[in-house]
Amino acid sequence: MVVISSSEAAGEVLKTHDLGCCNRPNTVGTGKLSYGFKDISFAQYGEYWREMRKLAVIELFSLKKVQSFKSIREEEVGFMVKKVSESALNQSPVDLSKTFFSLTASIICRVALGQNFNESGFVIEQERIEELVSEALLALGSFTCSDLFPGGLGRFLDWLFGGHKRINKVFEELDAFYQHVIDDHLKPKVAKKVVDSPADIVALLLDMMDKQGTKDYFKFNIDNIKGVLMDIFLAGVDTGAIAMIWAMTELARNPRVMKKAQEEIRTTLGLKRERITEEDIDKVDYLKLIIKETFRLHPPLPFLLPRETMSHVKIQGYDIPPKTQIQLNVWTIGRDPERWTDPEDFIPERFANSSVDFRGQHFELLPFGSGRRICPGMPMAIGTVELGLLNLLYFFDWRLPQGMIKGEDIDIEEAGNLTIVKKQPLQLVPVQYH
Repeated sequence: MVVISSSEAAGEVLKTHDLGCCNRPNTVGTGKLSYGFKDISFAQYGEYWREMRKLAVIELFSLKKVQSFKSIREEEVGFMVKKVSESALNQSPVDLSKTFFSLTASIICRVALGQNFNESGFVIEQERIEELVSEALLALGSFTCSDLFPGGLGRFLDWLFGGHKRINKVFEELDAFYQHVIDDHLKPKVAKKVVDSPADIVALLLDMMDKQGTKDYFKFNIDNIKGVLMDIFLAGVDTGAIAMIWAMTELARNPRVMKKAQEEIRTTLGLKRERITEEDIDKVDYLKLIIKETFRLHPPLPFLLPRETMSHVKIQGYDIPPKTQIQLNVWTIGRDPERWTDPEDFIPERFANSSVDFRGQHFELLPFGSGRRICPGMPMAIGTVELGLLNLLYFFDWRLPQGMIKGEDIDIEEAGNLTIVKKQPLQLVPVQYH
């Protein structure tokens, strides 16, 4: 294994040798949860992956497709604002960690599954969805004994310690969930419903499967659909919520930044607005700097999904043989004192006169990766994060809960595996602005 911890080395992996480092390592967890690597994120590099990637970029996450879900994002953010307003009336703290996970899960369930998990009769309880996401990410980010000791010894140790059993339990519950959603879409009443509204991702994939020709090279089946759902569901629910949690954590810890952001937002958008929409996002510049700085200090994935070399490459003068796993430590790169002034401080202004962005062209800021394996769902995630934060900063002032005197009292201990979240839930008291 090789760990990359500098932007220069990251550039060599993700740009100079992108093709040679484009494969994914096989692990028990990724193989199981991706239905035998039939997804996009963990699929082995080759013709199958290229077709799946094309599907994601053109059909699922194109700008036009992301825009078609605009009303869903705005509705769900509106529901979030309404719930926070109720807490503001009572002057009671809001668990923003739970609030943000609920928001992203609601949006993903409607966009990807065509179902609202806040409605009665939804197949899984909201809290169980959060637990499932956490358990699945743990399985994806962990090695089993079989990964470390191929053959009978590894399998015996996994049987002894229950490694495969835990993965299988998560897989079976997620699989039943996906199958329920797919079966629901195949019912005539649901098929009719999606014609009159933006087609959710399951409906799109089922339609593609139905229309594929017998001579098509790329054969799409139910396991492919479930593999894609795994990518969208796990990444979509977790990463957007984590970004918003850390952004609000840093704003609460840095009242100067909070005040500056709110003044710009309210001055630019005007007072006594009843709704804030996606058309308002590009009118406020400072919020975009805050989001960049959040991704620098708190990338949702501290390590990008691992890559594997397909050929001999030379990185920073070191010879790397084929089949070597490469881990890119974007958490460390974002705090590199050689690249950043005062790297441990939250200073959004550092991006004010900088071209550095998080869309894969600048290797010192890589929350979504870069190159062929860059996250195709980035536009969807960014849209949710921007709109959610914009609304909370416009409609509410924020106070520390009882027992805290200053922002530094907020704990910033991290926890997680594949993704890194704030260990203690973020609790703040909302105050209605108008």
